[in-house]
Amino acid sequence: MAAVEATAKALENATISKTKELKGTEKRDSLITIEKKYQRIWEEDGVFQPDAPSTAEVPLNSISAAELRTQQPKFFGTMAYPYMNGTLHAGHSFTVSKIEFTAGFARMQGKRSLFPLGFHCTGMPIKACADKLINEIKMFGQEFERYSDEEAAEQKPAAPTASTHHEDVTKFTAKKGKAASKVVKMKYQFQIMRALDIPIQEIHRFADPQYWLEFFPPLCRRDLTNFGCRIDWRRSFVTTDANPYYDAFVRWQMNRLKELKKIKFGKRYTIYSPKDGQPCMDHDRSEGEAVGPQEYTALKLKVKEWAPEAGEAIKGKVPEGADVFFVPATLRPETMYGQTCCFVGPKITYGVFKVSDKEFYIITDRAARNMAYQGIFPQNGVYEKVAELIGSSCVGTVVIAPLSVHEDGVRILPMESVLPTKGTGVVSCVPSDSPDDFATVTDLAKKAEYYGIKREWAELEIIPIISTPSYGDLTAPFLVKKLKISSPKDTKQLEEAKELAYKEGYYQGTMVFGEFKGDKVEVAKPKVRQQLLDAGEGFAYSEPEKKVVSRSGDDCCVALMDQWYLDYGEDSWKEVALKYVDNADGKGMSTYSAETKNGFEGVLNWLNQWACARTYGLGSKLPWDPQFLVESLSDSTIYMAYYTIAHLLHNDIFGKTLGTAGVKPEQMKDEVWDYVFARRELSDDILKESRIAQESLESMRREFEYWYPLDLRVSGKDLIPNHLTFFLYIHLAIFPPDYWPKGVRANGHLLLNGEKMSKSTGNFMTLDDLTKKYGADASRIALADAGDGVADANFEEDVADNNVLRLFTLREWIEEQVKDQANLRTGPKNDFLDALFENEMNSLVHEARGHYEETNYKLALKSALYDFTSARDFYREASAAAGIAMHKDLIFKYIELQALLLTVITPHWSEYLWLEVLNKPTTIQNALYPVVPEPTPALTAARDYVRTTSSNITSAEAAQQKKKAKGKDIGYDLKKPKKLTIFVAAKYPAWQEKYIDLVRDAWKPETKSLNDKELTGKIAKMGEMKKAMQFVQALKKLLVGGEKPDTVFGRKLAFDELATLRNMIAGLKKAAGLKEVAIVAVAEGGKSGKVVGGDGEGKELEGLSQSAEAAVPGVPTFNFENVEA
Repeated sequence: MAAVEATAKALENATISKTKELKGTEKRDSLITIEKKYQRIWEEDGVFQPDAPSTAEVPLNSISAAELRTQQPKFFGTMAYPYMNGTLHAGHSFTVSKIEFTAGFARMQGKRSLFPLGFHCTGMPIKACADKLINEIKMFGQEFERYSDEEAAEQKPAAPTASTHHEDVTKFTAKKGKAASKVVKMKYQFQIMRALDIPIQEIHRFADPQYWLEFFPPLCRRDLTNFGCRIDWRRSFVTTDANPYYDAFVRWQMNRLKELKKIKFGKRYTIYSPKDGQPCMDHDRSEGEAVGPQEYTALKLKVKEWAPEAGEAIKGKVPEGADVFFVPATLRPETMYGQTCCFVGPKITYGVFKVSDKEFYIITDRAARNMAYQGIFPQNGVYEKVAELIGSSCVGTVVIAPLSVHEDGVRILPMESVLPTKGTGVVSCVPSDSPDDFATVTDLAKKAEYYGIKREWAELEIIPIISTPSYGDLTAPFLVKKLKISSPKDTKQLEEAKELAYKEGYYQGTMVFGEFKGDKVEVAKPKVRQQLLDAGEGFAYSEPEKKVVSRSGDDCCVALMDQWYLDYGEDSWKEVALKYVDNADGKGMSTYSAETKNGFEGVLNWLNQWACARTYGLGSKLPWDPQFLVESLSDSTIYMAYYTIAHLLHNDIFGKTLGTAGVKPEQMKDEVWDYVFARRELSDDILKESRIAQESLESMRREFEYWYPLDLRVSGKDLIPNHLTFFLYIHLAIFPPDYWPKGVRANGHLLLNGEKMSKSTGNFMTLDDLTKKYGADASRIALADAGDGVADANFEEDVADNNVLRLFTLREWIEEQVKDQANLRTGPKNDFLDALFENEMNSLVHEARGHYEETNYKLALKSALYDFTSARDFYREASAAAGIAMHKDLIFKYIELQALLLTVITPHWSEYLWLEVLNKPTTIQNALYPVVPEPTPALTAARDYVRTTSSNITSAEAAQQKKKAKGKDIGYDLKKPKKLTIFVAAKYPAWQEKYIDLVRDAWKPETKSLNDKELTGKIAKMGEMKKAMQFVQALKKLLVGGEKPDTVFGRKLAFDELATLRNMIAGLKKAAGLKEVAIVAVAEGGKSGKVVGGDGEGKELEGLSQSAEAAVPGVPTFNFENVEA
């Protein structure tokens, strides 16, 4: 079929995968088989379906909700519900993993742990895609059989973009978000559907927007189940009026916000799509997420005298006696006193637009389109162009610039860098405070003949307008000179100069000219603006901060509309939110990182008035004005509360079958929602009007009161400028303070193999791809390993692949140990290898717990898997070297602890060990985190000593081998039998005593810290900085690591060094292939000693090798030599 072939060609480049190619899959398949088995069992047994304590167990109001949560602890966590216009990708899985791991650990802490997930369908994207398919079916047929390669027009080259510099320094700028990053650059919607692996014969069904709601949620559930998520699917739902219960919930929410005067009606600027005929909010955009309106002051520069060419061009097109204005848009009205000219782009085509019979504006078409929806032209949406002018033809025109000291007029001059995509395409020139303007007029004056102007036009007097502490009262000339800017083409330096000038001028500047002389700039700015507006010499103009494209493909503008809007930013509401985010008293909201907290504070300080209604798309109708739908970011702010009772209301995501409460949608009146969500108490009126049984109402109230407040909300950091801030605002408005959210964790985006994920480059994986390629547990390990901060994380396929092998071989080894347990040692445990191994396991159990509690999953993985396996490896190898079997009790303890420590991250693998290897009676998902003794510092120190000493011996021999390879004499033959002499010192060098005293005085046991700066200063005065600092840092490490100060300062090792070395002898001989090992206790001075262990014990030695002198307690030195075979 032509459509299939043509679309396959269109997809060819996008489907050439850059991801890793696997060679063998038997081990992976073995692990996946186990994963599928336990996913099925968990679902059948309802393992992840927690309920609040019933009112039968604990009657409602018998104790407070807070007391109940204390007696029976809970965890309630959610992530932003995914949008149902496709399947989940690897980036989703990264966000999922954060809440998934936290929920898993909460179970191990003995908490009832709830992780629910719904499906977001509100807004334009689904409807816009469905409408595109309707048109494409009309064009190409139901199966797109009339489509051919010729239909695929070439992509237009991208238009030049404006500077990324954010000129309004008072506003927060969000980075590129998910909407922008998910754009699939294919011309037709049916091609995008094919890229989602939807058969060509099925695509026509998606022309019905409701079909999307039926098709994608099951795939989302499938993928997350395959990933091993601990999700309570009973509580799932779709948004919009497709679910009448959720629809009633949204209507209640909007009614209450209106009653609270949080929703208002009035004219406001909003991003608008003329094509769609409605506001275009964040989730309605294919480009420009988090972009808002930028409001300017538009100035009316009346033409006094036309340049000849321009005068000819408009002759007969503008009535005699009518006023024509060049209209620049400025963010800095306070500087307009210093206008010396007005710039146009010489190659830009401008329109002359009719405002009235007596008034015409010269601006770009783009600016006119914006103004047409802002009440500036006579008829909304209409902008009548009577003539066109090329910018170069206007050069030399004299205009009267409002407020300018040059009252006789200023000239229109050329500026090559003017963009038609920013502002009105006409730019006011204030060379005193704008580095760009100063550089340009300087260049124009130097090259007047080249530019076809008179030099004096560019040399009008530059007067001081603003005084700044750093740059004086002529900021732009100062910075141009300082940064050595020689022409307008020095764009990089000009960007820097602009940034410095704008910030310094706004925050630190003081007016030195005009009516508001002496005022701070930030105070004077709105006063000057109002003065211009009141005088009719300017007007308000707004446009998108950056390019915004709707899902329907429309280039959006800004409209001034009568709208229903949420009054975010209202002073009292904002102050409550800022205080809660600040969390100074520890009773507010945890943000887990300073960057997230700063992000919230930044958004709270600029966000205001968000349109909450639209006319196009899917959603719930605004209850008091049903011509409008509730906007997609406004119906998704407090749905976490809905999760608490969803399973009681309905048994399917569409609310078609009743839940256990036996309640119909129409019974869920606003007063019922108020009661359920603890906003009012139960009354006879509620019971009578709703006809809901009191028992059902109390059960719903119990579920909400128990699970709320929400403990953790996880989302990508790109949602801080909208969803996450709205989520906070609405919770604070709707619910009592006891039910405000306790934590928000924002994560970065996910890189794949160190590169940005992109379908077009082939560096892309869906969640389904991940679990099919690596299985759930290995994928989860790689996600835990990817990182935990707000910075972008990195999913490495090598990590997933290596852990497929690690999990398989570790499971295989464990099964062998259990099968061959008769070969393991029994009876009393020894005080060396057994003691060291058990102590290290205990230490890692505590270490991993700390990391899980801090939600540092990369570090938790290191302790729970990598280090735990390393501890096992050392015990196994050391036991083999010493010629003894491993102890049965310790191996079984290791297996049990390993399963438990990894339950959070690898639930299937751990479940298999728990039930099928250890034969435990019930699922590991209900097991508690292991409780083990605190590690013994002496054993920990001994273990570190053994590891370090073994490594140093290996390193010493390797160094000798390198010397030998280079032809140097090392004093012995590597191929002949060798003897290792280990030199041990009983005492520390005398010079260290004075530093012991310094550290003792500086050590603060209550904080386990010392003042490094003060200590370093004292050491510096004693003249032994290098060796002294190494020694002091070693002491600090011991103290911080938990060793008792008396032991450290008393110059005692926490363990018996000689006894430890004697225990190491057998292992060293075998591991290093040594014939003999001797341990020599070195006498003071390092010249003589006595063999106290190993071969030749009791022998007195004189004239020891030079290395003996370097030995200190805890750090032995070594010597190799040959011995007779």
